[in-house]
Amino acid sequence: MGRTITALVVQKRNRQRVNVYLDGEFAFGLSLIVAAWLKVGQELSEEKIAELNSSDEHEVAYQRALKLLEYRPRAEAEVRKKLTEHQFPEAVVEAVLERLRRSGLVDDTRFAQAWVENRSEFRPRSRRALQVELRQHGLDDEAAADALSEVDDDALALQAAVKYARKLKDTEWLDFRRKLTGFLARRGFTYEVAAPVVRQVWQERHSDNTKVEE
Repeated sequence: MGRTITALVVQKRNRQRVNVYLDGEFAFGLSLIVAAWLKVGQELSEEKIAELNSSDEHEVAYQRALKLLEYRPRAEAEVRKKLTEHQFPEAVVEAVLERLRRSGLVDDTRFAQAWVENRSEFRPRSRRALQVELRQHGLDDEAAADALSEVDDDALALQAAVKYARKLKDTEWLDFRRKLTGFLARRGFTYEVAAPVVRQVWQERHSDNTKVEE
C-alpha cells in the first residue's frame, strides 16, 4: 500500500529543496529537480520513495561537485576525494564522475594541459616539478605525459630567472649567482640547467662584461 503526498513545501533556508509530507507528516527532503514531477494527492509506493531518495542523493552529490568546479578546474581524483570526504557512497561518487566526464566537466588530459600552460606562463618551473604537482592532484604519469611532452626546461628556467632577477638589481655577482641558483632549484631546475641560465641573465644585464667568477 502506498502513501499519499499531502504537502510539498519549499524549504526556507534552501530554496532549491522541497520538504515532502506523506499522510500529513514530514517524510523527507528532495532537490527541486528530483521533486519536479510530484504533486499533492499523488500516491507513492515504498519502491518509488526509495528511488526518489536515491535520485536525490545523486543530485546532491552532483551539485556539490559542480560547486567544487566553480572555483577552478579539478582533476578527477580531487573530485572523488572531496565527495568521499562528504560521506557519499562509492557508487554515487562514481555515477557523478561518469556524468561529469560525459559533459566534459572533468577531463584529466585537459586539466593537465591547462595546469602546465598556466604554470609555464605565470610561475615557470621544471618538468620534474610540474610532474610532482600533477601527481599531487591525482594524475598518473600517463595522464600527464602529453602535457609535459613539450616542456622545455631551459626556456622555462630562463623565463623564471629573468623575472626573478629584477629583485636582484644591485646585487654583486657571487650573491646574485647564489640567490638566483637557489631560486631556480626551488622551482625544480637542476644545477646543470640553472648554471648557464644564471650566467646568461647576468651577462645580459651587465653589458659592460663585468667579470663572472666561477
